[in-house]
Amino acid sequence: MTSPMVAKSWDPDSWRSRTAAQAVEYEDEAELQSAVSTLRQLPPLVTSFEIEKLRRQIADAQAGKRFMLQGGDCAESLADCRPDPIAAKLKILLQMSMVLVHAGERPVIRVGRFAGQYAKPRSSPTETRDGQTLPSYFGDLVNRPDFDPKSRRADPWLLVDGYKHAALTLNFIRSLTDGGFADLHHPEYWDLSFLKSATLPASVREDYERTVREVGDAIRFMQALG
Repeated sequence: MTSPMVAKSWDPDSWRSRTAAQAVEYEDEAELQSAVSTLRQLPPLVTSFEIEKLRRQIADAQAGKRFMLQGGDCAESLADCRPDPIAAKLKILLQMSMVLVHAGERPVIRVGRFAGQYAKPRSSPTETRDGQTLPSYFGDLVNRPDFDPKSRRADPWLLVDGYKHAALTLNFIRSLTDGGFADLHHPEYWDLSFLKSATLPASVREDYERTVREVGDAIRFMQALG
């Protein structure tokens, strides 16, 4: 059996030695360094303990002891840092994990692709409309979607805005989970209103609702047994 590969001489800046296929071009280097300096002084979004816990859980998933579920937006908007959109995404992730726990009979690692997914790659660095060519929109972490020179300018202070919105989102998610929102003993907390209005075949809706009831009943039965 071969030994696992060990990262050599890793540090927080080692990524700079790698090739960046879509590197962002900032007009003002001093402004960029000022924004980066601000970020360096802020506390981390996650702790080393959380990272090590996830590493162990992912190792379990690789060994077949857990199932890993990742879900979220392709790219988040800073404007969506609001309670309802955040709670809705968390509900969907929890509902999906509950079905996987029921079907796979093993723990599920829930990885939310949110709280920081504010940048996205583009097929071209520029976009042309009506004869005008401007930088492409690379997400709210880089520039703005409006098609004008000011909005499409890469703004380094959006990095700081992204950090703040990610911190707010994580704080809200932690508050929900710490308050029992993610408790498998109460799957009814995650009821998704869109199921009532979504265009789904009656059989699919009934199967899903039956699964939710069965999981809830099984969990409460085990809880009653102590």
